[in-house]
Amino acid sequence: MIRCLVIDDEPLAIDILKDYIAKVPSLTLVKTFENPIQALDMVNEGNIDLVFLDVQMPQLSGLQFLKIANNKCKVILTTAYTQYALDGFNLDVLDYLLKPIAFERFYKSVQKFIDYQYIATANLKQINNSVEASDFIFVKTEHKIQKIYTHHITHIEGLKDYISIYTATERVITLQNMKKMEDILAPSQFIRVHKSYIVALQKIDSIERSRIFIGDKIIPIGDTYRDLFYDKIKHKNN
Repeated sequence: MIRCLVIDDEPLAIDILKDYIAKVPSLTLVKTFENPIQALDMVNEGNIDLVFLDVQMPQLSGLQFLKIANNKCKVILTTAYTQYALDGFNLDVLDYLLKPIAFERFYKSVQKFIDYQYIATANLKQINNSVEASDFIFVKTEHKIQKIYTHHITHIEGLKDYISIYTATERVITLQNMKKMEDILAPSQFIRVHKSYIVALQKIDSIERSRIFIGDKIIPIGDTYRDLFYDKIKHKNN
């Protein structure tokens, strides 16, 4: 699902976009804002994929919002004025919708985001498949692609459509699912132990009562994964 925000100081414009979003199965509306300043915290958390953003607003203009948000998500501008198009594209907006917005034009704009997302994911997969799985991976996080050495990873936690990758020094959040991450990582070094956790075997400090201890982190071993996990531990000892 593509997580969306609508930011517009006109309630009628918000209602139109809410109706359009509801018609597209791949979109889910997280929240609407009439005040763009109130939306900044949610965007900065990095859990929003796409924002439909008005340009002319009294508290903060759409262009000012773009500069502050600093590419934390993709943005489609919505406005009744054509003169902001060049400024918008210079700030890397995905598209520019002129009000009144027809549904057909709205849908084409959403398709641009879906195409962008597909290409970005395919490129990451190609990059990751071209390197040794035991060496490093690339993940998309916020507005950049980050390189992570797999020997630094202690464990990975699933968060619905997102995952958190933990090392000794940082936590990296990326739009990914556990199955895809499990496929990328070397099975000799990593194992899934729970529907929400993958652990690095070499980082395990101890195991006690269906719990794995890695530093101060306690990770449960799920019933579905228990036998496979203990078989792998036994194999490591042989």
